[in-house]
Amino acid sequence: MNLPLILGALVVAYLLGSIPTALWVGRRFYGLDVRDHGSGNAGATNTFRVLGKRPGSFVLFFDAFKGFAAAYLLPAFLVAQGAIQPEHEVYYRLACGVLAVVGHIYPVFAQFRGGKGVATILGMMLGVAPATVAVCLLVFLAVLFISRYVSLSSMTAGVTFALLQLLPQFRPPQPFLVYVGFILAALLIYTHRANIGRLRAGTESRVPLFGRK
Repeated sequence: MNLPLILGALVVAYLLGSIPTALWVGRRFYGLDVRDHGSGNAGATNTFRVLGKRPGSFVLFFDAFKGFAAAYLLPAFLVAQGAIQPEHEVYYRLACGVLAVVGHIYPVFAQFRGGKGVATILGMMLGVAPATVAVCLLVFLAVLFISRYVSLSSMTAGVTFALLQLLPQFRPPQPFLVYVGFILAALLIYTHRANIGRLRAGTESRVPLFGRK
């Protein structure tokens, strides 16, 4: 075990997650801080709302890539360097992925005011359980089409991920991953607590689909 290399990878995972994509894109190309507009959130959904489809798509992709790179590429690098054993890689995938999510929500590069972690969690879990994530994406799209609430779709997909792992077809080989799924679902609900309040009050913003308003 190469402890300095492992600690370095963990730090890189947090710093990678801390890249405030929405904030930097808004400031660099549009001269504004997306946190001062729309929902006040530095994430992909608010970027779509404030800046439009192109910057929103870029922020969504890059924020997801942050989670995937931390959860999949960094542990693979540690294995390739002989810093960890291959059978321990899944533990480091989770550790690095979680640190990236924490970095996204509390970014050191943006006064610890980040996004809600949806895209970064998506990327993280793509690096850990891609088949389960594929089903959750379908659930997300179905709920979004019906309700047009991104927040509700995100929370539903997160809870679906946790519940799917209880089924034999999706049960992970490491039982502790089931607990991680429920922790991530709880984290999504926590970061969307303001949205839940707006959903209950009927004031949550809907996204237009195919010209619908």
